[in-house]
Amino acid sequence: MGPVVKNILAVVGGLVAGSVVNMTIVMAGNALVPPPAGMDPQDPASIAAHMHLFGPLNFAVPWLAHALGTLAGAALAARLAATRPFALALGIGGFFLLGGIAASMMIPAPWWFIALDLLAAYLPMAWLGQRLGAPKASA
Repeated sequence: MGPVVKNILAVVGGLVAGSVVNMTIVMAGNALVPPPAGMDPQDPASIAAHMHLFGPLNFAVPWLAHALGTLAGAALAARLAATRPFALALGIGGFFLLGGIAASMMIPAPWWFIALDLLAAYLPMAWLGQRLGAPKASA
């Protein structure tokens, strides 16, 4: 298999793995930290209407989902990469960052959460994922 095909598969695998980790944490988080009464966690309008009822734990779950999903996806992409694991991992982080920006426009949240999410959950986690996932050079 050529390096270009291997890198494309690494990116696709990273995106799928990151999305699965993200959604698993969101679903488990809703069971562990129930949303406010009457809120539909699948409906952005319902989330916006109940945002004033959110406590700190309600914000921790989506942040962890975004951060750990990006970390897992970037680590896998870096591990599977034929070449340029750092670039592929940052590409995963950039892709998920775009999703975070879109979500911040659709679902109103406190400014501090949006800033924390966009600044700390995507590109730093992609960098860490690359550090954890890239094969070590033989010495």
